[in-house]
Amino acid sequence: MIPAPPNESPAHTPTENGWRRARAANSLPEVHASVAVPHTAGFRRKMFAFIGPGLMVSVGYMDPGNWATDLAGGARFGYTLLSVILISNFMAILLQHLSLKLGIVTGRDLAQACRDHYSKPVGLVLWFLCEIAICACDLAEVIGSAIALNLLFGIPLVWGVLLTALDVMLILVLQSRGFRILECIVASLIVLIGGCFAYELISAQPHLPSVLKGLFPSPQIVANPEMLYIAIGILGATVMPHNLYLHSSIVQTRAFTRDEPGKKMAITFATIDSTAALLIAFFINAAILILSAAAFHGTEHESVAGIEDAYQLLTPVLGASLASTCFAVALLASGQNSTLTGTLAGQIVMEGFLNIRLRPWLRRLITRMVAIVPAAIVAAVSGQEGVNQLLIFSQVVLSLQLAFAVVPLVQFTSEKAKMGSFANGPILKVSAWLVTLVIVVLNVYLLVLTCQEWFGSGSNP
Repeated sequence: MIPAPPNESPAHTPTENGWRRARAANSLPEVHASVAVPHTAGFRRKMFAFIGPGLMVSVGYMDPGNWATDLAGGARFGYTLLSVILISNFMAILLQHLSLKLGIVTGRDLAQACRDHYSKPVGLVLWFLCEIAICACDLAEVIGSAIALNLLFGIPLVWGVLLTALDVMLILVLQSRGFRILECIVASLIVLIGGCFAYELISAQPHLPSVLKGLFPSPQIVANPEMLYIAIGILGATVMPHNLYLHSSIVQTRAFTRDEPGKKMAITFATIDSTAALLIAFFINAAILILSAAAFHGTEHESVAGIEDAYQLLTPVLGASLASTCFAVALLASGQNSTLTGTLAGQIVMEGFLNIRLRPWLRRLITRMVAIVPAAIVAAVSGQEGVNQLLIFSQVVLSLQLAFAVVPLVQFTSEKAKMGSFANGPILKVSAWLVTLVIVVLNVYLLVLTCQEWFGSGSNP
């Protein structure tokens, strides 16, 4: 273990920035302000310089943990729940805007901001809860990649889980070559995922009027208990807590001028980047649901919910020889992408909350082992069914952590003592707290329903 490097900027007093402690190291110091921004160039060149963080964040909204709810929603209820995905996406756009604004204005990522604001015991509790959530997220990514390797190459789940440990070395190699390289890899995998689902949708030939109708909320979503359950699952699993920590950090990799005009410019371009990237994530999630609806709804396969079941049925149902293969390739790309960003978030959280730095290979290996060990044991003992249950469990853990990330984020960005003239205005503040309330309540409700199902104290709606 080595101490964090000293901060490059002078310490700030509490009256200067609203924080209760002096500043420490920059977030991700090895890549901080490492991407040049052409300040005198036109809109296109500046926009190109800021493209990247949004794409990395969008990965968390299309990771393997979201696939099961999208598949189940499409197969059982057709296109009706498309409106839920759309509403979830608008919520995500708002919260990610707050996250990037926090990082740009204060120069602190969300983990550092929590350490600065709260007492040490509270900070340690928040760090512990966040580490559990990141390990749960990593668990979903490991499982998704292992399932994809099994479907594509017949590799046993246990070996597939163990192979994901190689991602640790991949991240080290990529980041050592520059943060821009890492962003390009993520962008390439997103293009691959999008291409696979574009092929799937062309093969499925969905009914376009029904698709457009599904984008508008329907009263039956609330009236039908089964539909409501899946809708809550989609909403509850949309915003991943680690994305809020990640985004507040990686926007600081841009070398913009750290004065008021420079911050204003950075917020504008970073918000465009984030919003556009999350719209891509919306397309991916919507494509999964549309594909499932077109292929399985109204047939004897409406009960399809598992990833492996959808893989086995896509080719015979659609009559397209590459349908199943493209589905598995997209799953593998999704798992790998989520692994890259999830592991990076683990670094941000550890350094931000604790202000210490481990050797990069050791830190990432520890994070990955916490996910790999239980996944490998369950895969060996219980096989596919056990792995699917573990995937559900990981989403429940994420639901528990979400409030502990969203509430501080909205609180910090609403305080003028911390944000100055960039603090949330009345409309944005009310909207942010309303979104926070909706997400937290729905996640708690989803948790209660899931626990009732597991422990037999109630019935699934």
